Amino acid sequence: MNKISHLIFVILGSLLGYQTIYELNLREPWSWEFGNIVTNNSVFGVVIGGLIGFIIFPIIADQLIKWILKLREELERVPGKDILSGIIGLVIGLGLGVLVVLAFPILSIPKFGILIQIIVNGGLGYLGWNLGVKKREEFFGGLIKSNNIIKEDTKEETNKEEVTGQPSYKILDTSVIIDGRIADICQTSFIEGVLVVPGFVLEELQHIADSSNILKRNRGRRGLDILKKMQNEIDIEVQIYDYDFEEIEEVDSKLVKLAQVLEGKVVTNDYNLNKVAELQGVTVLNINELANAVKPVVLPGEEMEVKIIKDGEEPGQGVGYLEDGTMVVVDEGKDYIGDEIDVLVTSVLQTAAGRMIFAKPKFSAQQAL
Repeated sequence: MNKISHLIFVILGSLLGYQTIYELNLREPWSWEFGNIVTNNSVFGVVIGGLIGFIIFPIIADQLIKWILKLREELERVPGKDILSGIIGLVIGLGLGVLVVLAFPILSIPKFGILIQIIVNGGLGYLGWNLGVKKREEFFGGLIKSNNIIKEDTKEETNKEEVTGQPSYKILDTSVIIDGRIADICQTSFIEGVLVVPGFVLEELQHIADSSNILKRNRGRRGLDILKKMQNEIDIEVQIYDYDFEEIEEVDSKLVKLAQVLEGKVVTNDYNLNKVAELQGVTVLNINELANAVKPVVLPGEEMEVKIIKDGEEPGQGVGYLEDGTMVVVDEGKDYIGDEIDVLVTSVLQTAAGRMIFAKPKFSAQQAL
């Protein structure tokens, strides 16, 4: 094959050399006389072209093949959305170039008309490709949103979000998936719209699930199990958004950017992400805040039953917990550690960490009265 390719290159070079002599009007009459062969320009063109084809063409072909293979590898790493959005932008740019050429008599310009047309079309085509790739997340984000609006419009009943035009996308972060309470909340139908799981969040979950640390590995696998449960058992749409904002490094920043693109809300229980998102005008649904909001309201004077499990910080205090995790500090409750007693609420304190209830044993409070 190597010999055949070299022979082809020699033939191509010879033909190119002969054609060059012809185009330069240097061709001379051909004869088989030795003197004519030695001095004939056509022979020189064929010989020199053949040498170029034998020596230079293989080098050019080798470099060309390497470049094509490298280009193929690069294209394999480029996301399909980038290629598609780039092609769409390129077509739009070339279309604008054609309109410019038709609107102005560029081709009628002497000598440089075709060159100017090539520059205009090439420039607008490149600009269209560049803008298409850079705006890919907005384009596909709007496409996903439009597609879901069309699907929802085919249903007989529409939810409030569609009627008011409010964002219907709920974007889940890694912590809220691992936490698992989001699945229980979805089962109660308190969350409507479309749950979006970004590809970079799914990748982070898989990375955690493959960790050598047993605790991290269990957390990652729990998150993947929760996602599977939400897709198979819960009557709510879950979408995997596989685009990654490569120019952004932090996962939290990517979540905020995606929420801005889709005009959605971030669902999390991460305090830092909550603050970052709020600073950038993105609405956050914090699971911890929801849990605190739905805890039963307790007023001073109410009676409850609590098990004292440990000492309090102050002398004589005992500490117990309600089923929802609320701490109950019982004055004079130290003597009842390990017992379940009736108490009367004296006050309720709301803190950033949650709610604390202060109480006294029921019979002690009655004696004081």
